[in-house]
Order: sequence, then structure tokens, then C-alpha cells
Amino acid sequence: MFYARKIFSGSLSRNSCRSFCLTRISCSNTKGLILGVFEKAQEDDVLQFTEAGEAFDKSLSGKLRELLSYGPAMKKGKTRVFCGLHQDFPNIAVVGLGKKSSGVCSLELLDEGKENIRTAVSVGCRQLQSLEIPSVEVDPCGDPQSAAEGAVLGLFEYDELKEKKKTAVTVQPFRSTENEAWQKGVMYAEGQNLARRLMETPANLMTPTIFADKIQQKLSSLSGKVQVHIRAKSWIEEQKMGAFLSVAKGSDEAPIFLEIHYNGSNNSNEDPLIFVGKGITFDSGGISLKPSSGMDAMRADMGGAATVCSAILTAAALHIPLNIKGLAPLCENMPNGKANKPGDVVKAKNGKTIQVDNTDAEGRLILADALCYAHTFNPKVIVNAATLTGAMDVALGSAATGVFTNSDWLWTHLQQASIVTGDRVWRMPLFQHYTKQVAESQLADLNNVGKHAKSGGACTAAAFLKEFVTVPHWAHLDIAGVMSNKDEIAHLGKGMSGRPTRTLVELTARLSQDKQIM
Repeated sequence: MFYARKIFSGSLSRNSCRSFCLTRISCSNTKGLILGVFEKAQEDDVLQFTEAGEAFDKSLSGKLRELLSYGPAMKKGKTRVFCGLHQDFPNIAVVGLGKKSSGVCSLELLDEGKENIRTAVSVGCRQLQSLEIPSVEVDPCGDPQSAAEGAVLGLFEYDELKEKKKTAVTVQPFRSTENEAWQKGVMYAEGQNLARRLMETPANLMTPTIFADKIQQKLSSLSGKVQVHIRAKSWIEEQKMGAFLSVAKGSDEAPIFLEIHYNGSNNSNEDPLIFVGKGITFDSGGISLKPSSGMDAMRADMGGAATVCSAILTAAALHIPLNIKGLAPLCENMPNGKANKPGDVVKAKNGKTIQVDNTDAEGRLILADALCYAHTFNPKVIVNAATLTGAMDVALGSAATGVFTNSDWLWTHLQQASIVTGDRVWRMPLFQHYTKQVAESQLADLNNVGKHAKSGGACTAAAFLKEFVTVPHWAHLDIAGVMSNKDEIAHLGKGMSGRPTRTLVELTARLSQDKQIM
């Protein structure tokens, strides 16, 4: 059973729900039920429930099917609520699952059947919550994991700082024997919700120190398998992380280098997968100051750190048999008197010098040192995630995370993981064409922006990071476009998205089963 206190912040459209109340059983605001129904292939087809829905309708002598025959057809993502039909479940939400034949779509690059379940269940949960129903049972809809993900993701809302909160809802599976799959879905979704909560928290309440402490607290229950190291500024200086320190010095908040070690493999000495996450807890742009409009969203510029830390926590909770290390350089990018100035030259951990022509291209500076440090663990795979460039948002929007990788093998695993989770990825180029643009610097070995600054910004940023990578299996995930959600992903609602946490978790599960490399 999962206790979901965080819930969706938006309102449902009037056309998404119709409500009917029968008086023979009094309507109660104590318990609700969500049942799925598939879309008719033909107008004269018989309405088709899920297995659980069919059994429940038979217990009502077909009354639910009869009521659904009146009114509009049950389209994908729509819901209708009935009151007073059943003594144990006074409130029943029937949700549209789309076509029963839905599956993996090669054009959409996701499993539409799974995504339809997530969407339908999330809409049903929010509708019952709007009726102030605190306990809801959910039809697994043939896929308990996806149903659980839809329920838990859909009921999230960041409301810690509000006096008035929506009804807290407890969700559990309805008449399902597949509790393991349901719990797996709950854990995947809880992981993403943790990332959402970290990203949504105001920057004054989520400094580098607070972020590290929060992650340490979350991982404390897993102390047998997980170790957390919170490295202070003195340690960062000892490591000669000059690029990272050059960004951090612009803020009065002390930098932190967060290090997580999860030993899930039976062989604790097995070379690890390393996740690296950009941890800028607030990005003003520094001396290259950002416009004030929308700057508040830069509290989530630590989305890379939030997603990789949440993914490791989830992998550990699921006992994924893989050694994973997480690295998160944490600091603010602010414009005080000590801040980087355009034209300054700084030295990274590997000795390369960097001309900083734009202080708002700071994420790649802190990642450069973290990537260098990652190599000291002799990793088999490195995956870094960062809200790195506005150019990625321009290129892909919120449809997918942009992936730059030197490994076809790793790309295949990432893409397959994303098809299952519905949190898509799209491969971007790592051409030498872009490397030349960052390698031609007037004063240093590298420039932190491309020679043609307005062209291919996401690609030149990736090319810059590649200069600090020597392993054969590395992927850079630019998550700037998927950082937040308006209404694009129906089961997430409005706010910081926590993407692509579930895809990272699924990646760990897949890599743990692939003995070719791991």
C-alpha cells in the first residue's frame, strides 16, 4: 500500500468527466474504485472492460455496462464517475484506456498501452481526489506496474509550503495477486516524485548543503548497501577541481561534492556504473546574468543531480544487482565580486585550461571536474544528466531527453529503457564538427562556448564534455527540455517533472542483466 499525500495541482476539464449518482446506496466520501475500459474498435462493438472490470460488472448484474452505454463513448484518458452502485465502493471512476491492441509504436518510440494506463489511472485518481475521497483501489488494467506509476505520479503535488492542502489519498491495487509488480511501479514513481520535490523546492530552502543532507537522510535506511560522502570545499580544493570552484566562488553558499556508493553486485570490487548529475541549486547566470523573467525556474537547475540521486536510491531500494556510484557537484551560480568574469581562464582537474566566455555556461564547467573524478573509479559506464542548454529545449522541447553518446551499445539500452517507461530519449550528434568549435580558443585549451555561439548550442556543450571523457561507454543526457511539465505529459501535471528518473532506474535494471559489458 502506498500513502500518496502529494497530488496533482491542475484542474480537470469539464469534458473529461461525467458523474452519476444513484440513490439506492448512499454516496460516501470514504472509498473509491478505479476501473478501466477499452475503446471500441467499431461503433457497434460490445464495451470491453479489463479483467477486473468485467468481474466487478458481473457482480452488479451488468449495471455498470448498462450505465456506460448512455452518454459519450469512453475515449482514451476520459473518465466517468458513478456513485451508489456498490456497498463497498460508493464511488466508482471508470477510465478510458484507449485501444486494447495498443503496444510499442515505432514512430512514437514508446509503449502506448503502458502510457495509456498511466494516463487513465492518474486522471481517475485525481478525479476521485477532487471528490475528497481518501482511499482508492485501482484496477491493475493488465499492467500493475504502469497502473501504480500512474496513480503515484498523478497524485503528486508540491504543497509543503501551503497551509491549504488537497485531500491525502491512499492507493492500493484492486483484487490483484501481482503485488510485486505494483510495488515496483510505486517505487519507480516515488523515485521520480523525490526528484520533482527536490527540483520544486525554492532555492533558499535547497542550498548545496541542504540538498546533500536530504539525500543522506533518504539513503539512511539503506546504509548497509549505500555509503554517502559529503565532500566540503577543502576536499574539492585538494582534488584540484578548478573549473567547479570557479563557479562556486561567485556565491556565499559553500560548494559540496556529493558522492554516493551503492554496492548491489555480489562482487563489491566489480567496476561500477557511474551517474554524474549537474547540481546548480540556483542559476542566476553569474556575470552573464539571465533575464529576470522566468529566473525563478532556475531553482531546478540541479535537476541532473536530483534525477541521478533519486535513481540510485530507487535502484538500491529495488536491490538492483549492480555497483553504482553517484557524483553530484553542488553549488550556486551567482554574480558576487569573486565570480567568474567573461574571458577568465580556469584549470580543470585533468589539467586542461578553459576560457570562460559565458558565465551562464557554468554547468559544463562543474561537470568537467566531476567527469574527470569519475574516471578514478575505473568505471565500465558513465552517464551524466544535466539541465545543460536552452538549445536542447529549442531542439526537442519536452518530447524527449537529448542523448549524446560514444557507445551504440549504451544507446540501445537507453532507448529500450525509455520505450518501457514512456520517458523518451532521442540521439543527438557528437561530430568532430562541434569539437573544433570548442577547441579553438584564443587563450586556453578549450572555450566554454562554441565559436559560433548561436548555432548548435546543445551539440557544442556535449562536445565540450567529451573532452573530459576517455571511457568507451559514456552518455550525456541534456534534460533542459524535459525539466518542467505544463500539460504535455498528462500523468505528471504542472510543475517540475523529475524526468528522466524512471528511465535511469530502468537502465540500471537492464545493465545489471547484460553481462557483455557489465
